[in-house]
Amino acid sequence: MKKLNFFIAFIVIANSLSAQNISEQLFNLPNIIFEKILTPVGYEATYELKIKQPLDHKDPSKGYFYQRAFLSHAGFDEPTVMVTNGYANAKNRISEPAKLLGANQINIEHRYFGESMPDSVDYTFLNLEQVAGDLHHINTIFKTIYSGKWVSTGISKGGQTTIFYRYFYPKDVDVSIPYVAPSTQGLEDKRIYTFLDTVGSKECRDALKEVQLALFQKREQILPLLKWYTYGAKLNFTYLEFEQAFEYAVLEYPFSFWQWGSNCSSIPKSDADVETILKHFLKVSGLTFFSDQSMKSYASHYYQAGSEMGYYGYDISDFKQYIKALPNDKNPSAIFMPNKMKVEFDNSVHQNMQKWIKTNGNQFIYINGNKDTWSVTSERPEKGVDALWFFLKDKDHGAARIKNMTSIEREQMISALERWLELEIE
Repeated sequence: MKKLNFFIAFIVIANSLSAQNISEQLFNLPNIIFEKILTPVGYEATYELKIKQPLDHKDPSKGYFYQRAFLSHAGFDEPTVMVTNGYANAKNRISEPAKLLGANQINIEHRYFGESMPDSVDYTFLNLEQVAGDLHHINTIFKTIYSGKWVSTGISKGGQTTIFYRYFYPKDVDVSIPYVAPSTQGLEDKRIYTFLDTVGSKECRDALKEVQLALFQKREQILPLLKWYTYGAKLNFTYLEFEQAFEYAVLEYPFSFWQWGSNCSSIPKSDADVETILKHFLKVSGLTFFSDQSMKSYASHYYQAGSEMGYYGYDISDFKQYIKALPNDKNPSAIFMPNKMKVEFDNSVHQNMQKWIKTNGNQFIYINGNKDTWSVTSERPEKGVDALWFFLKDKDHGAARIKNMTSIEREQMISALERWLELEIE
């Protein structure tokens, strides 16, 4: 019993010394503010970081901001995973790759989101090259502490960030793992229309359209009920008028359905009462996404979509007679530029990245779900490239994860990681 107690005490002291050591290392790093926070199971210490970043990595004299990140320390000899978020990130979460590798993790909030904002917003400095520059700066700093293998990973827009980061700085990390990462072509990627016209069964697609028609045809009954709902939810509509938001939400409905669940048995019948249809609609699509609150939260995202990254629109060919609040002479865009500003779209970086991927995109693992609307826009397999593409069967945007892979898929992924990272994964 005494030997066991001595062993436990030794482990506690060792962990305490390691945590103290990482704290000393952080203290010696330039331009980083750090605060110790709750440590996840399996880690020795975790810190919330504020990392000073130049607004313009080519000209630091133009100002700076502090970028929020979370460091979870596992050990100086372990691999390190960078989580490249696409939005705000107020809470530290340990990613699947970090758990799998027993790795240190740096979980990084995207510039111009959450607390990673300059004092005044100048969107001139929100572009893919500057975003990659932020990540490169963090990578450079922390490689003075962690000299092992490095992996970057991100989900959805964070997955896009992972891809573009690797394009701009191909030597920063050894492996990139983008999950459900769109790679849209232009401001209105019409591949999405093809996907929505062909995914699942015809019966399911027809049922979705019936719900849309019911919402439009019964709008006089539905709008007052939705109005009361928005009061309760404390939603405001000034960027879009209330009826514009309603029409957008109805058009968004099939996109969201396949992105987030695709349970065809949950679709109400065409003769269902208004309350049943409305309850289902609010669960799948709803108005929150088109409220002022959402426009404010995602303003930087829409700027990126409208300036460089591209996005999607809504095919109204079957609903033109029901469109009253929106223009019905063209497909509405899903991009809502901040302050309705006019920006010239330039997707040259995206096009160059796609050319680079075809011949240089080695040591990538792309994870997608074949039922996810965004999957149709994802990067596709290329011959001669040492990379893996997974399109997980019947998985949507939220379910396309390593934990939901088949045993064969998981073995393929583990084998590639072991080869690329030169380590054994238990």
